[in-house]
Amino acid sequence: MSLETLQDLLVHELKDLYSAERQLVQALPKMAKAASSDELRAAFENHLAQTEEQVTRIETIMESFGESPKGQKCAGMEGLVEEGKNFLKEDADTDVMDAGIIAAAQKVEHYEIASYGTVCEYARILGHTEALQLLEQTLEEEKSADELLSKLAEGGINALAERDGNEDSEDDEEVKGEAKATTRRNAPKPRARSRATKARN
Repeated sequence: MSLETLQDLLVHELKDLYSAERQLVQALPKMAKAASSDELRAAFENHLAQTEEQVTRIETIMESFGESPKGQKCAGMEGLVEEGKNFLKEDADTDVMDAGIIAAAQKVEHYEIASYGTVCEYARILGHTEALQLLEQTLEEEKSADELLSKLAEGGINALAERDGNEDSEDDEEVKGEAKATTRRNAPKPRARSRATKARN
């Protein structure tokens, strides 16, 4: 589409966000399924319901503009979702996996916060009062989701992941200690010096 006015740019960015949100509707259930923390799983399930509502809001706004929300692919979200999918394939401890899932989800939230902040400003300048109210509602939801993820991480998930790492280190040290002891036991003992050698000394 030709971008000649701020309104054109607003429509362009809303199409991008519509694509982003629809991609998330597909990705969030997978992230929820991969989470071992009940609280983290619930956070993703709740945000899925919000995301579905956010899709509807964009459809409402675009209808008021006489535009279709479809026809554009959000490459930024596509990359973030793909990165998250690749992480889920990692051979990771369950707590470490939860910490990594939070990191992937917060990258998404920060991307959305920046994007919604931009379209809110465009809507404000253009005087789209109703659209602005809907977009600000979504922006606040994204900020709240990000804050919740931070609380879950700082409130225990990161600590569990760190503890698991320390436990592994301690286990490694025990194994190394046992290996050293075994090596000492199995090492050849120095031969006794002959009496002639002792006499010369």
